[in-house]
Amino acid sequence: MDRIIYTTMTGASAAANRQAVLANNLANVSTQGFRAELSTFRSVPVQGEGSTTRVFALEATAGHSTLPGSVQRTGRSLDAMAEGNAWFAVQGLDGTEAYTRNGAFEVSSGGVLVNGLGLPVLSDGGTPIDIPPDSEIALGADGSLSVKTGDQPVANLGRIKLVTPTDENPIKRSEDGLFRASAGDALPSDAAARLQTGAIEGSNVNAVETMVGMIAAARQFEQQMRLLQTAETDDKSASQLLNMQG
Repeated sequence: MDRIIYTTMTGASAAANRQAVLANNLANVSTQGFRAELSTFRSVPVQGEGSTTRVFALEATAGHSTLPGSVQRTGRSLDAMAEGNAWFAVQGLDGTEAYTRNGAFEVSSGGVLVNGLGLPVLSDGGTPIDIPPDSEIALGADGSLSVKTGDQPVANLGRIKLVTPTDENPIKRSEDGLFRASAGDALPSDAAARLQTGAIEGSNVNAVETMVGMIAAARQFEQQMRLLQTAETDDKSASQLLNMQG
């Protein structure tokens, strides 16, 4: 049996994985604050007897695109876009602190400030933010929240937690689509982080580039399948030669 099937299998698997990543990116081209996922692979020579003429395709460490998404002006007072590399802190469904660029905030029926996905937005203290009923909310450029209820004076509710990942303390995408600190602990609040109000950040996925990548990945997969068919044909031909009788 020709061992080409093993090397071809790794190439086909890599192409299929890349296709899945690109398809997920394309599906989120309209998702607010979405960061395109990256898939990378490396070629590793197969060590053994003889020359190293075969290579395996192995997945390398991948991350996400850090390019900013498009600015969408809304004029809505509770819409915010984090500037630079700042991220909003929210409470994930598992109860842990997570980070997102989705800044379409609103008040839930329970009076809690949530983002566009319905996740509670966290304060600098790491707790959800309760909003008094029937109050007008103002969001400052530093993430500070103030409310005015009726004729009462303006009250300060604290500050939305903004974090800024660094090379020493990066973040990575979790299975739920949110980002968390690679080290596992919550990132510290960044007092210097700023946001723009009346605007939200769109997805940073380039639809045309992603579609071109999907076409290229499909062609790569087809090439690997042809190699498997070639290996099968060669195996059948070899069997026929061995079965030939004098």
